[in-house]
Amino acid sequence: MTRFRPCIDLHQGKVKQIIGSSLRDTGAGLRENFVSDQAPAWFARKFRADQLQGGHVIQLGAGNDAAARDALAAWPGGLQIGGGITATQAADWLDAGASHVIVTSALFDSAGKFRPESLASWVKAIGADKLVIDLSCRRTRHGWTVAMNRWQTLTELHVTPATLDRLAPHCAEFLVHAADVEGLCAGIDAELVALLGAWGKLPLTYAGGASTLEDLELIQQAGQGRVDVTVGSALDLFGGNGLRYDDLVAWNRRAG
Repeated sequence: MTRFRPCIDLHQGKVKQIIGSSLRDTGAGLRENFVSDQAPAWFARKFRADQLQGGHVIQLGAGNDAAARDALAAWPGGLQIGGGITATQAADWLDAGASHVIVTSALFDSAGKFRPESLASWVKAIGADKLVIDLSCRRTRHGWTVAMNRWQTLTELHVTPATLDRLAPHCAEFLVHAADVEGLCAGIDAELVALLGAWGKLPLTYAGGASTLEDLELIQQAGQGRVDVTVGSALDLFGGNGLRYDDLVAWNRRAG
């Protein structure tokens, strides 16, 4: 059954909800839906108290290391970590309390060409069982194309069953942000969820656009119960008004 997985998105050391398509290296044009007064560790402790397993901490740019480490220390083994991490740093983040390390951009060269040798270095560093591959993507003429560098640069890799089959032996899970709908609270990409659910050979988490309990039910249906979901800007915990955190905790408890 689809489960809710929590997230802690960090930007400049603060917990924020950002419209994904507005992320730029320069910071110009950044559109923030929410900036929390609470420290990242506060959210980690809350997720720990409610036993929300498999959530993730994502560093959106530089200046987030201390905040990320504080969150991981508040729930050792309870959260994954991603964002700007290299293979040589990965083991340090596991030592800091992360259950898994998430990787995207480091698997590609600057032009977006996939580098199998880079993936091999990650597996050698921490093992496939500790690695989550982020296939965050944008819609293109190919269907969905993986985007790197905070979703600014399209790569040569497309989200297809063949791609998932190719990468599956080298990771424990996949995380998939639908970057075109991320942060907009305007509904999910049901076709992408259906593709992921039809494949369904490893744990999968979808992010992007979920704003109502009906959206979660659609993910459950389209994803055949094989796709988990994370919710950001629509969640009351992050200033939203579409979904109540307590309702999602109850959703997971019903899932057993």
